[in-house]
Amino acid sequence: MENNKKLRIGLIGTGFMARTHSNGYNRVKNFFPELEFSPVLKAVCSRNGEKVKAFAEQWGYESTETDWRAVVARDDIDAVDICTPNDMHAEIAIAAAEAGKMVLCEKPLARTLAEAKQMVDAIEKAGVKNTVWYNYRRVPAVTLAKQIVDSGKLGRIFHYRANFLQDWTINASLPQGGAATWRLDADAAGSGVTGDLLAHCIDTAMWLNGGIKDVSAVTETFIKERVHQSTGKMQKVSIDDACAFFCHFDNGSLGLFESTRYARGHKALYTFEINGENASIRWDLHDLNRLEYFDNADDSIVKGWSSIHVTDGDQPYMDKWWVPGLSIGYEHTFVHQVADFLKSLERGGVCSPNFREALETQKVCQAVLESASAGSWKNTDVEWRKKQETEKEAMLSEEV
Repeated sequence: MENNKKLRIGLIGTGFMARTHSNGYNRVKNFFPELEFSPVLKAVCSRNGEKVKAFAEQWGYESTETDWRAVVARDDIDAVDICTPNDMHAEIAIAAAEAGKMVLCEKPLARTLAEAKQMVDAIEKAGVKNTVWYNYRRVPAVTLAKQIVDSGKLGRIFHYRANFLQDWTINASLPQGGAATWRLDADAAGSGVTGDLLAHCIDTAMWLNGGIKDVSAVTETFIKERVHQSTGKMQKVSIDDACAFFCHFDNGSLGLFESTRYARGHKALYTFEINGENASIRWDLHDLNRLEYFDNADDSIVKGWSSIHVTDGDQPYMDKWWVPGLSIGYEHTFVHQVADFLKSLERGGVCSPNFREALETQKVCQAVLESASAGSWKNTDVEWRKKQETEKEAMLSEEV
């Protein structure tokens, strides 16, 4: 088998996520040497010329650009990796697809469902390979949870609950907008914790437990006005600082989700728990190499929760790393996603989640925001909702 095929990467952005992706590209062949394809860091792009040159030197990119359109137009780029604020995802992805480039996009897919649909249409029309970086699927313990659920060991699922808690925006003097705090600006981010944090929880939940039918949500913006970086003036804050929602899954189970940036003492507390008829599992990002498991069939006097240390070579991904008992971390999830994308090029399959799958997460996020705004349950199938609204309007017209 040849191992010298090149995948020439054009990276758009030089922020935190650009670092995680670059690290994944740089390390993947060290730990997955059998892969046919090798990433080549061909170009990185940022509007700040000095910053992008420093980034290229640090991470090993061959060249730099200051206009993303130049990256898309280059003949020596096979795949465009989008690590920009959310307001640029759609335009770049669509242009890259139309240019015949593969597209790897940071989550969430877009700011709105309408943008996300345009991206999916463009990707599928062009027929180019694509994926969205929902990296928590690639935590070995989370992948093991997927294997356990799929095996049927839990039995009928009754409950799925998840939260993602942070505390970094409690300070009222933080501005909205700009390179560091664009996530507080609705124009750039689309939403607050719903698109930024809950999107991760939703993607994982649907991967593990199936589709979500409907939601009932509440959101809150605790600090109503912040100085905007671009104007220096106080402006209304339009993103959600906190969100909680209930939901029904297609399999009949109930879901409970919570996310906030106002949980003092929590920097990135992401947890989920699944309760089934026969067993339960739970996972905590703060101890990401462990998966807790409760088996009701255990009738011994030491019956209780067991802690599975996911570091053995027969557990997901771990044969590529160290020896049993030695842990890996957050950054390795991106190495795994790069490896899975390269494998999909070899085998001709899909690297999940692709744009079409990420669109389902976008539908749930949209329904959550609409539910919170309306104060009522919302179905996640937008086309179904439109049909219901049309039929209701027709009935009202007939009554008149």
